[in-house]
Amino acid sequence: MSDRETRALPRTTIARQRGHDAALSAPKSDLVAADDYVAFCEGLRKLCGIDLAQYKRPQMERRLRSFFARKGISRLTDSLGRLQADQQLLDDLLDRVTINVSQLWRHPDQWARLEGGLLSELSANGRLRAWSAGCSYGAEAYTLAALCSQAIPGVRVRILGTDIDQRMVARARSGAFTAEDARAAPAEAMERWFEKTATGWQAKQTLRSMTHFEVGDLLKLEPHGSSYELIMCRNTVIYFADQIRDELHSRLARALRPGGVLVIGGTERISDAASLGLATIHPFIYRKS
Repeated sequence: MSDRETRALPRTTIARQRGHDAALSAPKSDLVAADDYVAFCEGLRKLCGIDLAQYKRPQMERRLRSFFARKGISRLTDSLGRLQADQQLLDDLLDRVTINVSQLWRHPDQWARLEGGLLSELSANGRLRAWSAGCSYGAEAYTLAALCSQAIPGVRVRILGTDIDQRMVARARSGAFTAEDARAAPAEAMERWFEKTATGWQAKQTLRSMTHFEVGDLLKLEPHGSSYELIMCRNTVIYFADQIRDELHSRLARALRPGGVLVIGGTERISDAASLGLATIHPFIYRKS
């Protein structure tokens, strides 16, 4: 385009053309680097091992930007240095982006299904191997331990809890819960299986001997096939990208023994459960064929 032709164009047209030409000539790496969300996710992964790139971006990005806006940080990547230097800020962020909302006896209808016959069916051979996947601070695992103690006494029970957040795993190992954690729990069960403390409740040794907790990333864990009679993975995958969620459900299904049961959250779904060898037996409860 000649100088004369350029001068004849409206200024807005010239500006758009120059911006378009600049975008075409910019190196691809510069365009990627301009996305502070992508760069932040990579920086956080290196800092603490949590890969937010596997989560649905719109929801996670809103969480991050609102969190840092309250801290006076407008660009996500500007926070990485502060996160590395300030453990409390990192802990606060992890509490924001990892889903650590839980309580003892959460979703009582599912616990009633398990106690009402499923636990007996699953432990017919005299043992029950269970996995609380994404266990947070252990409320689910200890609730299951208490139910097993009541419903299938004498059965050898081993419950594994895994979570990506090492702070939550440390808390789960302690077996300590607040009064708020127990707000929906049956009073009789709390008195029987937990001890009252100044700050809440402490799981008794009976429950602690049945449970074991490890740090583990659900996006990477690959258990041996047919390892468990029962897997509980509730309210964990709602923020995962669809492909990541489906891959996880496939691995969970492989980890179940034939006849084993997978329990998911009431806001979650399994895409094409039949292709994984799973059939619905109750809402949000699946049995492996």
